[in-house]
Amino acid sequence: MDLRFGDSRPTDEERAAVDALLGPPESSWEGADRSDADLRWARGGRAARDRRDLLLPGLHALNDRLGWISEGGLDYLCRRLTVPPSEAYGVATFYALFSVRPRPATVLHVCTDLACAAAGAPRLCEAAEARLGPESGVTVERGPCLGLCERAPAALVVRAGEDAAGATAGGGVTRAAAVSAPAAPDAVVRAALAPENAPEEPPAALAVPQAPDPGLLLLGRVGTVDPADLDDYRAHGGYTALRRAFALGPAGVIREVTDSGLLGRGGAAFPTGRKWQATASQPDHPHYLVCNADESEPGTFKDRVLMEGDPYALVEAMTIAAYATGARHGYLYLRGEYPRALVRMEHAIAQARARGLLGDDVLGQGFSFDIEIRRGAGAYICGEETALFNSIEGFRGEPRSKPPFPVEKGLFGKPTVANNVETLVNVLPVLTLGAQAYAAIGTGASTGPKLFCVSGSVDRPGIYELPFGATLGELLALAGVRDGLRAALLGGAAGGFVRPDELDIPLTFEGTREAGTTLGSGVVMAFDDTVPLPRLLLRIAEFFRDESCGQCVPCRVGTVRQEEALHRIAERTGADAAADITLLREVGRAMRDASICGLGQTAWNAVESAIDRLGAYE
Repeated sequence: MDLRFGDSRPTDEERAAVDALLGPPESSWEGADRSDADLRWARGGRAARDRRDLLLPGLHALNDRLGWISEGGLDYLCRRLTVPPSEAYGVATFYALFSVRPRPATVLHVCTDLACAAAGAPRLCEAAEARLGPESGVTVERGPCLGLCERAPAALVVRAGEDAAGATAGGGVTRAAAVSAPAAPDAVVRAALAPENAPEEPPAALAVPQAPDPGLLLLGRVGTVDPADLDDYRAHGGYTALRRAFALGPAGVIREVTDSGLLGRGGAAFPTGRKWQATASQPDHPHYLVCNADESEPGTFKDRVLMEGDPYALVEAMTIAAYATGARHGYLYLRGEYPRALVRMEHAIAQARARGLLGDDVLGQGFSFDIEIRRGAGAYICGEETALFNSIEGFRGEPRSKPPFPVEKGLFGKPTVANNVETLVNVLPVLTLGAQAYAAIGTGASTGPKLFCVSGSVDRPGIYELPFGATLGELLALAGVRDGLRAALLGGAAGGFVRPDELDIPLTFEGTREAGTTLGSGVVMAFDDTVPLPRLLLRIAEFFRDESCGQCVPCRVGTVRQEEALHRIAERTGADAAADITLLREVGRAMRDASICGLGQTAWNAVESAIDRLGAYE
């Protein structure tokens, strides 16, 4: 390891931010030998040394304190963790929410992705930029989906260094965060200038048009139970599933999950029981559990609603998964654009720990398990499980080649089970109802309930819970689809478009495959004939170009070539597009066949479906 440090020094604020996370060093910066060869001064906080995985929390601590990461602050963090500054700089510049250049303490993030773009985000950006000039102390950044599609257009204000009501912790410092959605120019400007005085977000239940409905298996408590009250959660069936898990034993839990037919809800649809069994049977220890709550697919917001409206359900489900797979430590990787979900999950974990539901002896059963939250920092690629592992470990969030698979060598090179929030929460009804009753819901190949994120040209956008097998038309009817439907996008930017005459497609994994599209994570975005389809496709291409990690050539180059071709077509308003469409097909095949991970493999899907199914450029 080549540790080459510069001469930049941290400010007192930067040193305090890092020390609050890592503990004070044993000797001072000024009094130490600062040569590269002698790092004895950095021995303070022994528990932090050799913990490269604290790099991401350390970067958050610096960014939360000042709004950006200076060379001196980065240098100090690297000395404390004995991480080469060149590597830490590569990590810091990987994430969209960090800046290594000076900027104001307040940043206004305006979503310009699909649902928000259709709802007027470009006009919102122009108005905000016109009214928030350099003298305002606010930076306006146009960015990807904020996971607030049911309230589009959306904006998020983050102010560094503020100790305000509702602020969130980050290495001992606080930041003020305010969500504005649906966002109007006046409200956004007020929130940007004073985020601590911004109106409180509406309750999570407003994102569930079916609520309150006690018959819902996954969303039944959202809007009914106080998300901050552990006793209220337990009074509504909370921790019944964990008690049954202890009665069954680890092997019995895995057998129930396997017999239920539960498939992963993140898009890959891998059998959950098989994944758990493969991890549990590994002789190498320790085992780890990772909950992937970094949902960044445009149009996806179901995990946010679950964490905001029923956080204890996720804590209980993670505890069951850990018990079954032999994990003693779990990580909740939560996307950085979810400030309220972070507050709710931090509180739920702390309360569960205080009440003996996490820690050394869970429910007096001799089982030890605890959960640590890791905040993402704006990288779609970290939704890929191995990229997520690298991010937790303090490296750039780039996917790993497989094999070996995570069940053999995952986080920190140890057997790891990784599931998303919806998958884990499904484990609760599997255990409370029993595998047979759960499997009777849905279809033979797609069992149980499924959450769908509906947004766009509908009257009642939000999260809908339906049994597998309901049709796309039935779902859109519930959401109140508007007249003039042009197309529906299934699966988000990585999914595919379908026509208005294809609404009888069954919403199952097998049904969408047979129809030549994908269910993905459950995104359903409706677009009427007022939405310019070429512009929509170009935004999808821009998204994948921005979010490609750049590790492999097919994706790094292919996403750029795809965007360039779509720009040319859009500028000619579709005329003489045949040559560029041929190029798009060649590039798309190369990305699909040769990219390392799902980002490159699916980057062409939506564009291809729009050309072939919708005649986008005819």
